[in-house]
Amino acid sequence: MHLSSIQSADILGLQTHPSRTYLLYNSSVISPKHVLSLSNFSCISWVHKDSGAKATSFFSRASANRLKVNAVGTESDVPKWWEKKSGPNMIDINSTQEFVDALSKAGDRLVIVDFYGTWCASCRAMFPKLCKIAQLHPEILFLKVNFDENKPLCKSLNIKVLPYFHFYRGADRLVESFSCSLAKFQKMKDAIATHNCVKLTSEVDDKPSEPTTSV
Repeated sequence: MHLSSIQSADILGLQTHPSRTYLLYNSSVISPKHVLSLSNFSCISWVHKDSGAKATSFFSRASANRLKVNAVGTESDVPKWWEKKSGPNMIDINSTQEFVDALSKAGDRLVIVDFYGTWCASCRAMFPKLCKIAQLHPEILFLKVNFDENKPLCKSLNIKVLPYFHFYRGADRLVESFSCSLAKFQKMKDAIATHNCVKLTSEVDDKPSEPTTSV
């Protein structure tokens, strides 16, 4: 395979260093195995997924750099799992002040705060379910709090396990808090049924997943 046959959509990333260039490449047919560069030339090795055959392509640093713009654009266009939003009732919290303001503006609306970590397997497994609930219940406000980016806030609220959830009704009223995994998702549905005037539909199913994560 020649460099010219590599499409920009197949490039996962490109990193350039003083003596080497790394090109991360992916497609439905081949998978990246090893990338190495010496001086002004780079090489990429891959293994055919079906046959297991190995191959290597060499190309100049200049040719690789021409793909850099497309590579960066392709990589940045794909949102991370925690960056996805289900609708206007799901908000990212980036500071303690934003957290306080969001609760103040919510009034008597039910607010569910999701404390999560980008590295937490249980958080990732729970997230699609939370998005589904947010879509089914536009009257509920969901606040997403990234633990690593809001450590002072999480410490003040004594968050030690992820994922962790707070239920608020009114600006300063915490009505319930608990840790929850996908295997115990019924706890989330029960809490919503208790504190929200609209019952949770049965469209959100329960499935087992990873345990909660201590932080």
